[in-house]
Amino acid sequence: MRLTVARPWTIPSDARKSRRPASVSFVIDRLSHAGTETQLLALLRHLDRDRVRPSLCLLDGRDDLSQSLKPSDCPVLNLGLKRLMSPAAAVAAWKLARFWRRQRVDVVVTYFLDSTYFAVPLARLCGIRRVVRVRNNDGYWLTPRHRRLGRVAGRLCHLTLTNSTIGRQSLIAAEGLSEDRVHVLENGVDIDRFAAAKPPDTSGPVVRIGAVANLRLVKNIDGLIRVAVDICRSDPRVQFEVAGEGDHRPALESQIRATGLDGCFRLRGAVADVPGFLANVDIAVLCSHSESMSNALLEYMAAGRAIVATDVGANATVIRQGIEGLIVPPGNEVALRGAILDLLRQPAVARALAVSARARAAAEFSRQAMVRRFEDFFLSLMKR
Repeated sequence: MRLTVARPWTIPSDARKSRRPASVSFVIDRLSHAGTETQLLALLRHLDRDRVRPSLCLLDGRDDLSQSLKPSDCPVLNLGLKRLMSPAAAVAAWKLARFWRRQRVDVVVTYFLDSTYFAVPLARLCGIRRVVRVRNNDGYWLTPRHRRLGRVAGRLCHLTLTNSTIGRQSLIAAEGLSEDRVHVLENGVDIDRFAAAKPPDTSGPVVRIGAVANLRLVKNIDGLIRVAVDICRSDPRVQFEVAGEGDHRPALESQIRATGLDGCFRLRGAVADVPGFLANVDIAVLCSHSESMSNALLEYMAAGRAIVATDVGANATVIRQGIEGLIVPPGNEVALRGAILDLLRQPAVARALAVSARARAAAEFSRQAMVRRFEDFFLSLMKR
């Protein structure tokens, strides 16, 4: 069968009405508490079934965490496929094609590399009306092989979704896609989950500085540890805590021991109750080397925390310098240390930034607004 790619188009602004719900099947490798997976699960929960009827396929979601997070209010197919280049892939493809046929799927949306490589060509072969890929990072970690495969996948898809203008520009430049083939749909945060958080107080007897981040090199927790050495020595009130898990944990634990921060810097591991964690944090730090649109940053804002973030991805547009938080250059530990110390020394400034951050999150980045953006997008695809 010869595959052809549909011509690019512009998403119409009037997408509020449709004759029937759009049947949208989301395909992702597995489920976890990470940002992309959390955003997808929230979307599945809140989509208006009169407008969009969702289904979910897990490429390999038989682990305990995926099973515990599996939504109960939409059809779910678990393929249990661990390797794409294996005889099991043919059986999995047949199962997925049958699943799409039963669900009368109009739109397929893929997340992450393996799901995209597997589901995009299959969706085109099955004649799915619209095939959409999600890329919510700038691909800093991609190998040359994956970059080549990404360009092929981008051309097979009708559209690529990303969550920031920075991410859109990066995709257009890296893959040579036309501008109308890459569309921005921003993330959202559930403001109500963070309603109980009290204003931060950097003048108290104990001041907690926290971060929500997977323990990977790109999140730069090792840089935060180096910054914490001087801060903890100069201000014994300060405690650092990081909520998140990852492969870099053993190296970070060794670094904490070597720098004598055992009583000052704590790795909390995976934290299911992020609002509860942030409610006990006065200053929230995002010190990543690379981001697109950070879910953690939106959570900091919703929790009403004083924020210090690096100038990567959409950070500097989501929070404005000196209004909702402090922005510092990525990799500049002197600037990161200085911004944290400024908030420690100026409690009134920290509180004012926190109040502004929560107000902006509620006004522009609510979960309801995000869901409506996705619903309108899917219904617009049905009209083409």
